[in-house]
Amino acid sequence: MTDAIKIDVWSDIACPWCYIGKKNLEKGLAEVASDEDAPLVEVTYHSYELSPDTPVDFEGDEGDYLVQHKGISREQALEMADRVTDVAREAGLDYHFDILKHTNTVKAHELVHFAKEMGMQDAMKERLLSAHFVEGRHVGRVDDLVELAVEVGLDADATRDALVSEKYVEAVRADEDQARAYGINGVPFFVIDGKYGISGAQPPAAFSQIARQVWAEHKEEAAAV
Repeated sequence: MTDAIKIDVWSDIACPWCYIGKKNLEKGLAEVASDEDAPLVEVTYHSYELSPDTPVDFEGDEGDYLVQHKGISREQALEMADRVTDVAREAGLDYHFDILKHTNTVKAHELVHFAKEMGMQDAMKERLLSAHFVEGRHVGRVDDLVELAVEVGLDADATRDALVSEKYVEAVRADEDQARAYGINGVPFFVIDGKYGISGAQPPAAFSQIARQVWAEHKEEAAAV
């Protein structure tokens, strides 16, 4: 049997390009899923904090955040948000930066690791990104995260225990250490089979192309055994 392609994705809940990249990856993989010899693919999400110094309750809106963290004018910040909103719309996403609540994302990353252990990583990642960018929900406080976890089918008490105990902080740090080892300094970043890297929210065709290429390599390797 041919081994599945492993796609490891480094991203942050607070990264608008990461949600766009996730959607484009899914569209690209959906395209190859209809191939006569469709690739087997396993996608795993890994933690990356773009702004670990952000407080849990950031005082200000998107413009304030970008001014503080990127050193640009408020006008430039709002223009940047508008551009990202347009690109997100092309990916089928309806961003609302006017209601977005900036927060520290380490707890959200812990939750994604807990969900992975429960076999629900993708659903939890999707829920967090949608809550943050589309619905303006808070994704940094334990109570809010437990509510979102319950919405995807996770147990409330088990989720709260996982977050309060900080059981998955070590897993978050391990992901970030691996990102540094790979030389990743921006997200989203996709690592295919541990040997190919794709940086940024590439179009769906880029992902379908690499999936077909790597699947052909897997078939050749299997035939040579």
